[in-house]
Amino acid sequence: MAHIELNNDLPGIRGLMFYRPETEAPLNALAEFLLRSDNSLTRGERELIGTYVSYLNDCFFCQNVHGAVAGHYLNCSIDDIDAIKADFTSANISPKIKALLTIAGSVQKGGKNVTTEQVDAARSEGATDIEIHDTVLIAASFCMFNRYVDGLGTWAPQDRSFYVNRAPQRAVEGYVGSILK
Repeated sequence: MAHIELNNDLPGIRGLMFYRPETEAPLNALAEFLLRSDNSLTRGERELIGTYVSYLNDCFFCQNVHGAVAGHYLNCSIDDIDAIKADFTSANISPKIKALLTIAGSVQKGGKNVTTEQVDAARSEGATDIEIHDTVLIAASFCMFNRYVDGLGTWAPQDRSFYVNRAPQRAVEGYVGSILK
């Protein structure tokens, strides 16, 4: 049960957006830009950054929604995504993404935890300044999204097949579709 009466039974951020529809367009526009805009980072890599930060923040809803979408884009299972979240340093992902996940993890702790050495390491693995920028912004935004979802005590389906089954639809529709339709 959410901390406030939402008057709907939608899970996670969807229930919050239905409760306060004025927030839906700007929050979804931000997610759409961060996770789906054209950039040298793939959509799967962007989703993985959001998933990892949500995992660090212990936000069940967000890490499973975005983990399932990341798995869809990266053509891997939710178990593979779990393994990346648990230990990305030994995962079968590029050194550049490992360096960017290190930066994302530092942002999750606090922006001042990002170091020049981390940025230099990401650059040495081929990360561009835009990719570093977007990693920091994705991580910071997911901290906000996670705190919004969990701070109001929203509910989340515990059966992770719910998220995996919806991932292809989310990949096609993106984040700008209205929940009010």
